[in-house]
Amino acid sequence: MLTELRFLDGPNLYFPRPTVKLTLDLSSGTALDAAAATRLARSVGIRVASPGEPDSGQRQLLLERVARGTVRAVAKAAGTTRLAIRIRAGADPASVVVAYPWRHRGRAQALGETVAELLESLIAAARSAQPVAGLVAAAGARVAAAEPGPGPDLPAPRIPIVSVTGTNGKTTVTRLLAHLARTAGRTTGWTNTDGIYLSGVMVEAGDWSGPGGARRVLAERGLQVAVLETARGGLLLRGMGVAHNDVSVVTNVTADHLGLQGIDTLDQLAEVKAIIVGVTRARGWTVLNGDDPRTFAMRTQSKARAWVFSLDPASPSLRVALDEGGRGATVLDGDLVILEAGAEPDHLVPVLDVPLTLAGLSLHNVANALAAAAGGLALGLPRAAVVEGLRTFQPDAADNPGRMNLFDLGGVTVVVDLAHNEAGLEALIAVMNGLRVPGASTRLVMGIAGDRQDDVLLAVAAMAARGVDDVVIGHKERYLRGRTFSEMAALYRAGAAEVGVHELAEEPTELDGLGTLLARSTAGDVVAVMCHAEREEIYTWLAESGALPTTPPPPPPR
Repeated sequence: MLTELRFLDGPNLYFPRPTVKLTLDLSSGTALDAAAATRLARSVGIRVASPGEPDSGQRQLLLERVARGTVRAVAKAAGTTRLAIRIRAGADPASVVVAYPWRHRGRAQALGETVAELLESLIAAARSAQPVAGLVAAAGARVAAAEPGPGPDLPAPRIPIVSVTGTNGKTTVTRLLAHLARTAGRTTGWTNTDGIYLSGVMVEAGDWSGPGGARRVLAERGLQVAVLETARGGLLLRGMGVAHNDVSVVTNVTADHLGLQGIDTLDQLAEVKAIIVGVTRARGWTVLNGDDPRTFAMRTQSKARAWVFSLDPASPSLRVALDEGGRGATVLDGDLVILEAGAEPDHLVPVLDVPLTLAGLSLHNVANALAAAAGGLALGLPRAAVVEGLRTFQPDAADNPGRMNLFDLGGVTVVVDLAHNEAGLEALIAVMNGLRVPGASTRLVMGIAGDRQDDVLLAVAAMAARGVDDVVIGHKERYLRGRTFSEMAALYRAGAAEVGVHELAEEPTELDGLGTLLARSTAGDVVAVMCHAEREEIYTWLAESGALPTTPPPPPPR
């Protein structure tokens, strides 16, 4: 049975070019007895010594081989002598994913649908020991007779392209890279989860971190640079929106959105993120987080040179990158520096002079600044423009909305930050602790999207309850994603209880949660909101309440 036939219009998890992805339910094949399973395999030219027991792992492997053999046999019968095929296990033992490149949409669709129909016929024939002569030839004839249909419409960019992905930090890095390019005088377009921007003006609101945003930007005339946030969802559902890039940036790979769209492990998630690395031009650069082993390992999947960033100047990843002819970016003696084999370290700018880092309190933003600096230099931007851009990009509602935005309200520091997963919350708590004065309290409006796995919701609640003095649940109706308020609250309370916190109040919105916590705060306290749903409403409320944007003071000299 054909569960799904999906066209991936750009580079994807299976091939660096447009691909058809078939998801097949072969449960009828898993239940065949050994003799019938052997007949099924032989019907598409596969010899087997042992087909495995019904519903076994070996049977699943056999069905993957049968699916591959069926696609190849039908394609050959239709006149296609060479066809690349990739096979992956599906979401359950009876599911198989088959992928193959396509040049003509109509014929590619006919091949997928015909293969699914033929597999059902072959399984039925194997079960009843009926002859299958002529079935493959007839299937091939149907495919050959199909209208070819249009070809792919994949933009081949004529301007330098930077693709940015990662679990955390990709929106910030995208925004900062675009700022660096504009500081260098380049006419720049960029996309992210907030919208599409042309020369600093939002022309389309919404989450445009997929291929649609890339196509929209590249259709704009007069641009000199494009910076494209590239999220996992678009990569999985439609592929990349461009044929290649000149610079790829991968910030990290941490647990997020697992259990969705067939991605259940960090290794699988890293495989998805690495798509942008695999299509980086050989003369370009891959900017990779050397402090994340899965990200650092992506350098082997590209012909481009690696530009590795790390918070540790003694990191082995930096040494490896330099030994392999690449470059590095790190922090040395309080400065952001660039490393190149055989050259003195290039001290770009003190960390304290980069507002994004919050005077060095926000280590994840120090890493983001390193990534963006490396990406900008890899793009060929002048060094002076990169330094000036690092000095002038502000962590506020104008330059980086929703990411570590700080406000002062009567001596209470308010932090508005996305913090959409465990890694994000860990970074937020570290900043909160760095901002509070001795003896003051930290308070948090906690909540993430409902499509995360139960264990993620439990872990987030446990981390918040353990790391923050005062926590309330701030519900996000727009982000329930199939759950209810009561389900979310129950999971949060269970997670908090694991670390000994048994009282966890809940508020209907993020803004209500903020108001509740501010009402019991005094000067020196830090109140943070894990803000997804009501960013603009919170900004407006803070402004009307007299809050002012602020930055942390630099640390005292040692």
